[in-house]
Amino acid sequence: MDIPILMAKDVPYVTTEQMIEVDRAMMEDYKIELIQMMENARHNLAHLARMRFLGGHPGGKLIAVLAGTGGNGGGALVCARRLTNWGAHVRVYTTKPDDAVTPIPAHQLDILHRMKVPVAGADAVSQLNAPDLIIDGIIGYSLSGAPYGAAADLIRWANDQTVPVLSLDAPSGVDATSGTVFDPAIRATATMTLALPKEGLRTSGVAANVGELYLADISVPPALYEAPALRLKVGAIFAQSDILRLSDKEENP
Repeated sequence: MDIPILMAKDVPYVTTEQMIEVDRAMMEDYKIELIQMMENARHNLAHLARMRFLGGHPGGKLIAVLAGTGGNGGGALVCARRLTNWGAHVRVYTTKPDDAVTPIPAHQLDILHRMKVPVAGADAVSQLNAPDLIIDGIIGYSLSGAPYGAAADLIRWANDQTVPVLSLDAPSGVDATSGTVFDPAIRATATMTLALPKEGLRTSGVAANVGELYLADISVPPALYEAPALRLKVGAIFAQSDILRLSDKEENP
């Protein structure tokens, strides 16, 4: 898969607090709604899954999508819809019942139900045999402490498999600001982070959980980053591609 390289030194890394401000400004100052960002980014997640892990054609491939109740889970659900449309056999496993999911992810979940995509609770994932790929959308940058309950069960199940794992924004169980790796935490083959890379994804000792690091566009106006609350200089980094591979090396890894 030919994805352009972006040198890590050429892009600012951000904290959770800064990403909260990016999300706020997108919705309140620029009127770009969360559902629009979700559609943009998660199309990129499905495309990365297709090209990096599914040989360019998802048809007939079995994919497990692990989804939490918030925005990260909602993104994974959009990815599930895209991959289903492309012919994959998608199975979705959620951390909580439908009525405990926040509104925008609940909307995405309702779409999957209408499409007859199989959706089950975390306790059913043990019945799935040998998927071709696992999508991790359990917990994003809003992680607070070690995962527990159904989220922890899904993480442990994913880590017990021998297939690739693609995480959305940050591997579930890794603090996106400090880089703390909680127990349990996803050991991803690749992570697709959004808008700007997160500080915690470049800290010492986290590489085994992050795997290959990709950056995806969610249509943040560059001027938003320059506002007083952030004061970041970010150019048109996605001019060449909606997805970039972050690297510390001068040549392709």
